[in-house]
Amino acid sequence: MTKTKKLLLAFAMASASSHSLAVDLGELNGAKFNIGGYIKAEGIFSNPDEDDSKFLGSIRQSRLNFKASKDIGDHKVSGFFEGDFYGSNASGTTYDWRVRHAFLQVDDLTIGQTWSGQFLAVVPYDAPHLDFFNAGRGNAGGNGGVVRPDLVVRYNMGDFKFTMQDPINAEAGYPDFVINYAKKFEKGSAISVAVTGRDVAKSNVTNDSSDSEFGGAVLLAGKYSIGNTTLHLNGYTGEGQGVYSGFGFGGAWHPALRPAVDANADGELIKTTGLVGGISHKFMDNLRGAVRYSQIKADETTPGTEDTLELTHVNLVYTYLPGLDFGVEWRDQNVATHSTRPAGQQVELMAKYSF
Repeated sequence: MTKTKKLLLAFAMASASSHSLAVDLGELNGAKFNIGGYIKAEGIFSNPDEDDSKFLGSIRQSRLNFKASKDIGDHKVSGFFEGDFYGSNASGTTYDWRVRHAFLQVDDLTIGQTWSGQFLAVVPYDAPHLDFFNAGRGNAGGNGGVVRPDLVVRYNMGDFKFTMQDPINAEAGYPDFVINYAKKFEKGSAISVAVTGRDVAKSNVTNDSSDSEFGGAVLLAGKYSIGNTTLHLNGYTGEGQGVYSGFGFGGAWHPALRPAVDANADGELIKTTGLVGGISHKFMDNLRGAVRYSQIKADETTPGTEDTLELTHVNLVYTYLPGLDFGVEWRDQNVATHSTRPAGQQVELMAKYSF
């Protein structure tokens, strides 16, 4: 059997199987191929502050990724592609595929669609939580609508990451950028410091005006482990970053409304400040949990709009088998951030198989 046929057979077997914890598709012409992802089923009991209670079920967060990697001389080259089922069109129980990541790497250089510099500077240090549509909410990388720019160029140099990314302001004169220093210590402790800047539209009606001004912010994050317990803390403060954090002048940014969040009615940039604190604990080898509180405060908002977004998460995750998790999370928020995340309380039950 030729190498090509072996590779195709391995891919077909991996696609048909749902029981493998890791799938190596083999090697062809010196390139290694891998497939991964997870299947996640979630049921959410929602008790909104201003609406009737309801139950929502979904598997749309499930995802599949594919990686190819090869050593060429002294260089390491790879490509990565991942998608889930949160495409814009949905009919019944049929959902469109959505690209999450599509990027290439050459040694320390990454080019393509992937995590923003703000996200990588803070979210890896956050307390674990199950809330997909509020992942990282409270810090400067918490707006899921812009968390993976169409184009990211990132260079790693030791403990530093230099990131340029497709600007949110369509008329921006330069890319949004992040400079991040991160250091890992023994036993899982780590710190991260970053500065970020962007060309911010000053119009309070739209975020793609050619009338713009520079806005910048400082980001801090860290976690400290003591035995089986880890303390998590991160935050940011600055102007023009509301669209990345998901809260500002017009309230909470979410896909349906997209209010102007970075400038007031006079075209002046407003400051937002976010803070996230949490604690995670490993009770047993197969049982872990976390408590998390986050908030974002805007110095100025539209009349009648909350000036502070607050969220609380409490969760437990049980690993029944390697790669197979069952979890429960209670959460509460004071402002709607998504059509499925209204102000009020929710309880999520989930089952996830990772491969």
